[in-house]
Amino acid sequence: MSKIAVVTGAGSGIGRAVALGLQAEGYSVVIAGRRPDELRTTASIACNAPEMEVVPTDVGQPDQVGALFNRVKTKFGRLDLLFNNAGIGAPPIPMEDLTYEQWSAVLAVNLTGSFLCAQEAIRIMKAQEPRGGRIINNGSISAHTPRPYSAPYTATKHAITGLTKAISLDQRAHDIVCGQIDIGNAVSPLTERMTKGMPQPNGQIVPEPRLDVRHVVDAVLYMAKLPLEANVQFMTVMASKMPFVGRG
Repeated sequence: MSKIAVVTGAGSGIGRAVALGLQAEGYSVVIAGRRPDELRTTASIACNAPEMEVVPTDVGQPDQVGALFNRVKTKFGRLDLLFNNAGIGAPPIPMEDLTYEQWSAVLAVNLTGSFLCAQEAIRIMKAQEPRGGRIINNGSISAHTPRPYSAPYTATKHAITGLTKAISLDQRAHDIVCGQIDIGNAVSPLTERMTKGMPQPNGQIVPEPRLDVRHVVDAVLYMAKLPLEANVQFMTVMASKMPFVGRG
């Protein structure tokens, strides 16, 4: 039997690339996201087998997350891997100008969504035979260092690090492992603007290098294919010349 994976935010970018990479490695992949048409596009790119199941889901909504994992349990009977990838940002404006709604929307998807998906995945992984499984959280470079005017996104990604550690600690006894991949400037529609210039802490607008998303896929696959006795707790994959390390 093929292994079963859930990938959130699979309608584009990193999520789409990882979902396709997992399927190419023999996983049956359940893809989730808020845009049904984009999810169907991902599925249309995929090869015919193993299966790719499309489940439109807003990960910030508990009932929709419950329905997603009920579909997994009903159709496949088990879950081997969750890639918590769905994420959004807020407008790059001063923190004091952000609305409560903008702040709450980012928390709902990036943090609450990751928690809800992990919670449902753990319930399946604890009960299945053989028990256990792997959760990989997409942390982002912002889990370490903020960009200017990114308080909601940065706060959630710092929180993902705490969530990753808590899952790893609390699920040891159940053979469930959790790691985090922090990605810097992977090529995707969301990072296209980086080639034109991004605000830097000194006020300059500077174009930033990007890395091919296939390197991110390779990194996730390496983490995913480890036996449950081994875990990559934290991994950073980034464009080597991006202004992140040191003072730029």
